Amino acid sequence: MCGIAGAAWLNDARPLTEAVLQRMTDAIRHRGPDDAGTYLSQSGHHAPRDEQSAGSAHAALGFRRLSIIDLEGGHQPLSNEDGTIWIAFNGEIYNYQELRPDLEERGHRFATHTDTEVIVHLYEEYGPDCVDHLRGMFAFAIWDENKRRLLLARDRLGQKPLFYRHDADRLLFASELKALLQVPDAPRELDPQAVDLYLTYQYVPDPHCILKGYNKLPPAHRAVWENGQLTVDRYWRPPYAGPVGNDLTEEQWRARLRETLTEAVRLRMRSDVPLGAFLSGGIDSTIIAGLMQSLSDQPIHTFSIGFPEKEFDETSYAREAAAKLGTNHHEYIVEPSAIDLLPKIIWHYDEPFSDSSAIPTMYLSEVTRREVTVALSGDGGDELFAGYDRYQAVQLAGRLDVLPAWMRKVFGWEVWQKVPSSGEQRSLPRRIKRFAAALGQSPELRYLRWIGIFDRDLRQSLYTREFASHLDHAVTDSVLLKAYEECPDRDFLTRTTCADVLTYLPFDILKKVDIASMAYSLEARSPFLDHHVAELAARMPIDLKLQGNRGKVILTETFADLLPESIQTRKKMGFGVPLAPWFRAELKELLIDSLLGETARGRGIFNAQAVQRLIDEHMHGQWDHSYRLWNLLCFEHWCRMFLDAKE
Repeated sequence: MCGIAGAAWLNDARPLTEAVLQRMTDAIRHRGPDDAGTYLSQSGHHAPRDEQSAGSAHAALGFRRLSIIDLEGGHQPLSNEDGTIWIAFNGEIYNYQELRPDLEERGHRFATHTDTEVIVHLYEEYGPDCVDHLRGMFAFAIWDENKRRLLLARDRLGQKPLFYRHDADRLLFASELKALLQVPDAPRELDPQAVDLYLTYQYVPDPHCILKGYNKLPPAHRAVWENGQLTVDRYWRPPYAGPVGNDLTEEQWRARLRETLTEAVRLRMRSDVPLGAFLSGGIDSTIIAGLMQSLSDQPIHTFSIGFPEKEFDETSYAREAAAKLGTNHHEYIVEPSAIDLLPKIIWHYDEPFSDSSAIPTMYLSEVTRREVTVALSGDGGDELFAGYDRYQAVQLAGRLDVLPAWMRKVFGWEVWQKVPSSGEQRSLPRRIKRFAAALGQSPELRYLRWIGIFDRDLRQSLYTREFASHLDHAVTDSVLLKAYEECPDRDFLTRTTCADVLTYLPFDILKKVDIASMAYSLEARSPFLDHHVAELAARMPIDLKLQGNRGKVILTETFADLLPESIQTRKKMGFGVPLAPWFRAELKELLIDSLLGETARGRGIFNAQAVQRLIDEHMHGQWDHSYRLWNLLCFEHWCRMFLDAKE
């Protein structure tokens, strides 16, 4: 796990100097504290004579290393035998040992034992199609001296990030946006459309970026820069659009799932440094820890954190799971402080990001790093195997879709009026009212309203008239709607899990874990995100995943031997923090000063009266706006750090 940065440019118009490259890599030192390196191509070197006379393309690669494999020999940027192909690589290729013998048979000579060098020789054989052979998580840049070509690529599910800026005759790239902002005269202009996206989803989805002129390379995409032109294309899709696997029996599905996930765990246990596992006491993390323990000849290290508030504490389940599995368990009780962590979260996440579970994920990463350098997690299990409670609501609403839209709308309005309001975010009455309010909409827009932080009407009331004039709400809606189009012919529940795999999983969950773990130089690996596991799940019939009010049924039954009975039947608990009471107590003063002060008002984005109304309703217990207020608070403090102070 590392950090990369660099550029490619035409002629010598705007070269990236080594000093600037150093500043870029210094900005992401936390991603790789163990080593650093740079590479700058030579003017005209290896270029054809006619190209040399007319000028040429050049490149610079920068690298920060967190040493995991081949601790002595993994220095980057790394090249092939004759120095014509160079790479800066962030991630892990889990099948590199299986790929290497074939490359050696083809005549390639290896100077290291790293997975990085395998990518270089794969590129020599297959060019940009080298990504098709990789099983892992990655973001990398390859500079081809002979072709004067830069290749950028990102893994299939989106575990490793990659930002870029392409303008005129130069392409800049980096693992994190803050590295790109080290380039002299880097513009910092807010993108209004990205603000609308953020208020809707609580993140800025790929390929959008909060700043104009910058982009994120989406998952399963590669970008080729050649002759000043940038071409971006997608190289993989989860096979939700393919035929459902009705040709297999339930027992055969279980056998394949057990075999595929076990292999994914085995591959992710390859490491030259200590490794362990996050263990929340939920189904997903317990299965991963259990498979790790079954593959180890000694107790593995497992890690969990707990909170004083019982509603948010899962340590008893984690403790029970660890006892059953026989792991060396580490448990920490923390008192989360949003005031203390807010500046750290804002700085590390680069863009506004308001998933409050980033707070406990930061704490968990910090305590885990004290003992190990690599930790396996259960991320992806909910999206791939229908584990979220909201999927039950999708299924229920689907039964009502036989009614005309106007009838559903009337029915929903009557239910909404009869159910008493509740100030608790997780309360049943609140969920019923949220469910009923969206019944009259199409299934896709209904789901968007359920998962959104601010729906379209609330956003419209929140913005000033001038700011709203720059927005196209259809663009915001299209992020989710286009994801639904990736799975056109399956049942709506399967289509919804597909949409989450393509949006919520990479843009929220995986970003949260990558940034939080990298903040403490910890590598997080997710076996559920092995693309063989994801492809298996995509072809699986939905009734093997969700039955009645039970999600992840096939996971629970396939790995019942690893799961304590209490965990098999427990209700899912989110990895959250008590935002609602915080805003009525320790965060109250910060909230009011931040959102209603002159600085925020002066931005001309939000209507102060609308913000005041949200705060008043929350403070008086009329409604729980905690997620919305946290969304606005994170945005305002991001503006102060990245636009005002320009840090």
